[in-house]
Amino acid sequence: MQRFLLALSSCLLLAISACSSLKVGKAIEQSEVFNKSGFTGFMLVDPEKDKPLYALNENLYFVPASNTKLFTFYTSYKLLGEQVYALNYLESGDSLIFWGTGDPSLLHPDLKGGQALELLGKTDKKLYLADNFPQVRANGPGWSWSWYTYYFGAERSALPIYGNVVRFSKANDLFLYPRYFGKLLYPDPAFTGSQPLRKFYENRFQIPLHWPDGSNFQTDKPFITSAHLTASLLRDTLGKTIQVIPYNIAKGRKPQKLPGLGTAQIYKQMMEDSDNFLAEQLLLLVSDRLTDSLNTATAIDYAKKNLLDDLSHEPQWADGSGLSSDNKFTPKSIIELLGKIRAEVPEETIFDVFPAGGTKGTIRSWYKPDEGQPAYIYAKTGTLNNSICLSGYLLTKSGKTLYFSFMHNNYPIPSDDLKREMEKILYQIHQHYR
Repeated sequence: MQRFLLALSSCLLLAISACSSLKVGKAIEQSEVFNKSGFTGFMLVDPEKDKPLYALNENLYFVPASNTKLFTFYTSYKLLGEQVYALNYLESGDSLIFWGTGDPSLLHPDLKGGQALELLGKTDKKLYLADNFPQVRANGPGWSWSWYTYYFGAERSALPIYGNVVRFSKANDLFLYPRYFGKLLYPDPAFTGSQPLRKFYENRFQIPLHWPDGSNFQTDKPFITSAHLTASLLRDTLGKTIQVIPYNIAKGRKPQKLPGLGTAQIYKQMMEDSDNFLAEQLLLLVSDRLTDSLNTATAIDYAKKNLLDDLSHEPQWADGSGLSSDNKFTPKSIIELLGKIRAEVPEETIFDVFPAGGTKGTIRSWYKPDEGQPAYIYAKTGTLNNSICLSGYLLTKSGKTLYFSFMHNNYPIPSDDLKREMEKILYQIHQHYR
């Protein structure tokens, strides 16, 4: 860590004006936070220069948490175009057979995509759902079993519906979206929780027999996905009979693909809110586009061989969201990816979908600009047990755009302490780099 303090101090001496750099360097050298920060990597690049302004542990692998979504965003942007496919379907005689592409928008509480529902609702043909759910593992490699009850652990699936969560809200009364799950509530006199809790192995939700006075909340609880449950939920919404059939009946036949939601809407919510579910479904959509089958590994392997083969360090990439600790990237590879994104994605799109310091997304409460000034940090956060990362673009007062990647693993101190220290450093660079 001493190397970090001295090297970063030297870097800042070169990178920013002399009077301020001495002040920042002294603050860093005396920082108890960075002396306790565990394992740290940091890289700062001015793309107009021939070499990095500073690099520490840039060639070592870190668990990136949701910095993984940078790779998911780039891969999806390159391969999906402006619109996803909402459904695969076949029409034969009086039958319409349909199955999932991985599209997350069907009746999603926060997305505006109704193309699949419109097709299924308007047709006068008999509806058959081909069960391709077994193609998709509900949970990614390395995910914790205990996440089953939290919104960020929603299951992946071939044909998501309602975002694969039940949205509970309570003011005076308890409301559910979808209402279908009202019959699966389980009032339990022994239950003392303040919010509904799903049974581990089944779609039954415990609630108190009597809610505590003044209890108000909104929360999303994942449900266990299956083709039969999706058919039931669609049947409840459409008022139509939907029969589940084996996927083999449709397998091998070239389907029609129903155009669906614009990708920009999905990218914006995935990046700004660090939405794990949307990130996972995006890679399934990529796989469907490439192979007409749903396999996260297929999308990742294709991207590594065809889009990311020029990175200095091969991504150790396991899922779309970053929930898996099997993901491991280096600060240098993230910096290189940021360069590719900036070269190939319009700047207005980057600024629209990335979280912006003090303004929107997961850093709306951090990296606030001076009063009356625009955001100076556009970056993806990453937070997991023993991992906190921030990688993206830093806009300086002098008009330059820098790339940075801050990665911390295995730290024994509160993550907010690290965030505050990173905030100080990045603000000083914003203020004084020329």
